[in-house]
Amino acid sequence: MDRMSDLDERLAVLHDELAAVPGVVVAFSGGVDSGVVLAAAVHALGADRVVAATAVSPSLPAPERAAAVEFARSLGVRHEQPATDELSRAGYVANAGDRCFFCKAELVDVLTPLAAELGIADVVTGTNADDVRVGFRPGIRAATERGAWAPLARAGMTKDDVREAARQWGLALADKPAAACLASRIAYGVPVSAQRLARVEAAEAALRTALTAAGLLVRNLRVRDLGSIRGLQTARVEVDLPRVADLVARPELLAGVAGFGRVEVDLRGFRSGSMNELLPDPVRYR
Repeated sequence: MDRMSDLDERLAVLHDELAAVPGVVVAFSGGVDSGVVLAAAVHALGADRVVAATAVSPSLPAPERAAAVEFARSLGVRHEQPATDELSRAGYVANAGDRCFFCKAELVDVLTPLAAELGIADVVTGTNADDVRVGFRPGIRAATERGAWAPLARAGMTKDDVREAARQWGLALADKPAAACLASRIAYGVPVSAQRLARVEAAEAALRTALTAAGLLVRNLRVRDLGSIRGLQTARVEVDLPRVADLVARPELLAGVAGFGRVEVDLRGFRSGSMNELLPDPVRYR
């Protein structure tokens, strides 16, 4: 059986999983995974039985929220934007290796009563089969413990499957780069605050603008807040590997990374989840 036939089979399972419930609230971050879940739910249930819910907090970049609004509108679904307050959770602020547990707990604790108010029993997430295979995923555990479930994972759909499905369905976010929350830019052990989140968001926006103006287009860009190193607030910039040398050669472009005493470019280039490399023992946070 070829890959496309395998995908068709998994998409059929995804459809059946969603069609088996009366309605769903989809935890919609604006990314491709939860976007495919949202589109699949519309295919299986109809737009009137599906609600997209995008949590609004200081950890959500403004462009991501705007894109989520537009995508939900394109599918014709109701779109709720409840506020979440991760910063009220001590475990989230402490920013140890299990920060994502407290973030996802806050999300599901907000979405569950919202779903109940709408007469919907099922809250679903965009977790895919590859996510489940990775041991270090405290957020998945928090969601599962609270009764949210993952249609993509149940259907065995990998990251590549999700991208291919989005392309087949002509979804606007099919080729959208990964966009984790702003808290993922802050090194573990450095307390999360609204001020740090805003500083990272502003720095990334300013740097992307500067790179674009210089003709250096990048797909992936991160400004990582490493906290205080030798008395200086330090940022580490990651861009796509082919652009690293260009950025190093143009240090004036880093001027937009404001609020840090020291800004360094990571010569290894962008790596999703690179902050996890700094954890001494991720296994203990499973």
